[in-house]
Amino acid sequence: MPAPRLARVEITPSQALLLLGAGFAGGVVSVLVSLASLVTYPALLAVGLPPVSANVTNTVALVFNGIGASIGARPELEGQGPVLRRLALVAAAGGVTGAALLLALPGRWFELVAPLLIAGASALVVVQPRLAARPRFMPRGITAATAAAYFATAVYIGYFGAAGGILAIVALASIIDRPLVDVNAAKAVLSGVANAVAALGFVLFGPVAWAFVLPLATGFLVGGLAGPWLARRIPAPVLRVVIGGCGLAVAAALAWGTYA
Repeated sequence: MPAPRLARVEITPSQALLLLGAGFAGGVVSVLVSLASLVTYPALLAVGLPPVSANVTNTVALVFNGIGASIGARPELEGQGPVLRRLALVAAAGGVTGAALLLALPGRWFELVAPLLIAGASALVVVQPRLAARPRFMPRGITAATAAAYFATAVYIGYFGAAGGILAIVALASIIDRPLVDVNAAKAVLSGVANAVAALGFVLFGPVAWAFVLPLATGFLVGGLAGPWLARRIPAPVLRVVIGGCGLAVAAALAWGTYA
């Protein structure tokens, strides 16, 4: 099945600069508050791409954010190799599944539940330290339940991904018993895996607007490199509140657009 073709679209210098800036902001925001697509997806719509093309183009460019974040977060990733290698398989499977759903199903179906998922995940990010004090909510490594929870978030990341990092942080916090900044770094790497396999599917079968990928991907790469430097300088309680607060705001905005 060949990739759907777009009408040829020329990118102007002003559009390239807009996407470069949006990519940088999205790369930083992805590391700090897991909301990159809420910056870059509207930017792609603003330069004239239709929704599905904007979504798949954004996913392809996001691969470079994962690369930048992985390089920038090496101190936080130290010692996490074994668990990350195992979870990468789960992330890849979820990313493939999400990409297949995007190409096969009406986008409206997932839009209806996205605000609820994002709101619930955002609230859990804020209260997770209190839950962790109870034995049944303590991080317990990779089990059938925790792997299934993370697989579901990887499916969402492959499908659309807006605020998917918030869902991933909640799932990974039930697996990785390390400080939030370390969990956040693991999230960036694994979300990059989910995005990479989804992007491969979109390259083969989706309407990628290649002229827009280069400036957006460049911004993502630089923003992903800078994000971990900022994240390690923000106290964990503050980072947790910022992630949760931004996620609730996004959920409210999506709910208004979806249900109003």
